[in-house]
Amino acid sequence: MSSAIAVIVVAAGSGTRLGHAEPKAFVPLGSGTVLSVAVDSVLGMRETPHLVLVVPADRVESTRSRFAPVAEAAAAEIAVVAGGATRQESVAGGLAVLPDSVDTVLVHDAARALAPALLFDEVVGAVRARRRGIVPALDVVDTVKRVSDDGRVLETVDRSALRAVQTPQGFPRASLDHAYATAHEEFTDDAALVASAGLVVDVVPGDVRAFKITVPADLHRAEQLVAEREAQASRGVTAPRIGTGADVHAFADDATTTLWLAGLEWPGERGLSGHSDGDAAAHAICDALLAAAGLGDVGQVFGTADARFAGAHGEVFLAETRRLVEASGWRVGNVTVQIIGNRPKLAPRRAEAEALLSGVLDAPVSVAATTSDALGFTGRGEGVAAIATAMLLPRS
Repeated sequence: MSSAIAVIVVAAGSGTRLGHAEPKAFVPLGSGTVLSVAVDSVLGMRETPHLVLVVPADRVESTRSRFAPVAEAAAAEIAVVAGGATRQESVAGGLAVLPDSVDTVLVHDAARALAPALLFDEVVGAVRARRRGIVPALDVVDTVKRVSDDGRVLETVDRSALRAVQTPQGFPRASLDHAYATAHEEFTDDAALVASAGLVVDVVPGDVRAFKITVPADLHRAEQLVAEREAQASRGVTAPRIGTGADVHAFADDATTTLWLAGLEWPGERGLSGHSDGDAAAHAICDALLAAAGLGDVGQVFGTADARFAGAHGEVFLAETRRLVEASGWRVGNVTVQIIGNRPKLAPRRAEAEALLSGVLDAPVSVAATTSDALGFTGRGEGVAAIATAMLLPRS
């Protein structure tokens, strides 16, 4: 059966700024090309999608031959079509060949070849949960200036409301079809086209690895990352990775809020505030695991805008984090977490907490607790902090 997910990889651009004779997607990268590296990421998705490659017209047959064995090995459907004169025409060509079974469409630039499979999965999950367009984006960290044509600085732009948007961008199939059918002008990305049709588009956290290969320096960066990845694969051995995480939650104003900490419910204790259950220990562990795997942090992966995790207990976060870590080729070696606060008294339930957390992660978890000798917000009894360290091992 055809997949309900499709990924259209746009690879028809010339990439003149890259300084190569070949179109950008066909420039060598590692042991393959920019396009083949992008396809590897797509085929690493949790649910294998229907894949459409949009390439220059004179590359259709050679691309089809190149990826036929890949499709067979991955048990995937890969279609190859010719691109148009513009990016928008190229995406429209990809949409035209999708089977009726597809209800969720992701559009991805081949130039963002190192975007991890995890990012594709997160976009798909958000599209399905929110039933609207979803784009991954990063905070703008540099100061932004608006300048005149002659290079004169006119003003500093408030960057707090700005985001650097990436791909893959995901949409319900019906929304994207409607936007393309009613479009009367060219847009720089699919999110803008969909928004122009009066449809809502949301943002989810992006990934630094999804940078766009545009100029030679970008290609050099990608070459270094791919070379490192291929060297590790050829050795068959990857060194353990260690991550550190921290989390803080204030006690809730509502005295009826239940305290959840280290995966356990603590009857009679004042609860912690938060979008979820406020389990600082579980969240710190998630932060450490994600850091070790290079998957970002809790704020990126479990943002407060994600309704799936509203009120969720620590076990939910830990189980999902373990899944993401294992999908990235790692397994949990061991974890330690230190809880800092005046209450609750951990000692009577330490073994219970360690058993529960170890069971969720299928790895040893050590739990410790301390006070801050009446110093700081924890010493004043205003909240609880936790610091965790996690070691990951390569999956065998």
